Amino acid sequence: MSDTTGPDAPVPATQDSDWSNRLFGGFRKTSERLTGNLAGIVGGGRLTDAQLDDLEDALIMSDLGPRAAARIRERLATERFERDADERAIMEVVAREIADILRPVAKPLDIVAFPRPQVILTIGVNGSGKTTTIAKLAHLFQEQDYAVMLAAGDTFRAAAIGQLAVWADRLDVPIVKGPEGGDPASVVFDAVKEATQDGTDVLIVDTAGRLQNKRELMDELAKVRRVLGRLNPEAPHDVVLVLDATNGQNALSQIETFKEVAGVTGLIMTKLDGTARGGVLVAAAEQYGLPIHAIGVGETIDDLRPFNPDLLARVIAGIA
Repeated sequence: MSDTTGPDAPVPATQDSDWSNRLFGGFRKTSERLTGNLAGIVGGGRLTDAQLDDLEDALIMSDLGPRAAARIRERLATERFERDADERAIMEVVAREIADILRPVAKPLDIVAFPRPQVILTIGVNGSGKTTTIAKLAHLFQEQDYAVMLAAGDTFRAAAIGQLAVWADRLDVPIVKGPEGGDPASVVFDAVKEATQDGTDVLIVDTAGRLQNKRELMDELAKVRRVLGRLNPEAPHDVVLVLDATNGQNALSQIETFKEVAGVTGLIMTKLDGTARGGVLVAAAEQYGLPIHAIGVGETIDDLRPFNPDLLARVIAGIA
C-alpha cells in the first residue's frame, strides 16, 4: 500500500462536504469503545448511585479522564428521564455535556497579527506527526488565501529538515532552513526577516521535539523567543502543541510538560482516525481549557480542520 501521508503524497482538492464522514470514520473506534463500556447501564426515571458509579468508571475507561467523567456523572445525577433511562437517553445527555466541555476550546487559529507575519511556533515530541501537521496547517491557511512560509527550526534532525523542505516544495511555499546542528534561533531570525520583507501572512516554525533534557529545550525556546522579540515584540503569536491521540492519557502529561517549558497557547490533536482513544480530546479540554485549534482525522493533506463541538460531541457519543 502506498503511503498517503508522506511528503510525496498527492495533494487532493479540498472536500469539505466529506468532513462529517471523516469524523464518523475517524471516531468510530472511540464511539464504539464508549458505547461498549456504557452498554447495559439502564435505569428508571433517575439513575441510582451504583449506576452512576458504573457510568463514571465507563467514561474514565473511555479516556475522557476523571474530571470530565465526574462532570458528566454530576449532570446525569440531576437528570430526570421521562421514560426509563435507556442507552440512547443516557448517551444524549453525555453528548450534550461533552459539547459543553468542547465549546469553549474549539477555536480555529485566526490570522490577526499586524504587522505581519503571524509567527506560529509548533512543538511536540518526536513521532507526534509534528512535521506533517505543519504541512497540513500550511495547506489549511493556503485555502484561506494566506501567504505561508515555513522555518525548519528543528536543526537537530536532518530528517526533519529534509521532510519539511519536501513539503514546502510540494505546497509551493518558501522555506528557511539551516545546516543540521545549526542554531535554531538563527534560522528563526532569518525566517522572520524574510517573511516581513515579503509581506508573508503566516510563518510556521518547526522546533525540536526533545524532552530528554527539559532544561536544554526550555533554554533553546527562550533564546528563540528573545530573537523573535527583537524583530517583533508580539511574536510568537501562537505556541501550538501537536499531540498524537493514540498516546491516550500520556498526551495529557505532554501538555503539562510543554506548558511548563514552552508556554503552550493552543493544541492540535492528530491521528484521531483508527484509535479508540479519541476521548482524550475531551479530557484535554476539561483539564486544561487550552484552545484546540484543529483535529486530524485522516491520512491526506486536507484532513486537518477546526471542528464543530456539537457535531463532534455527538460523533464521540455515537449518536450523530
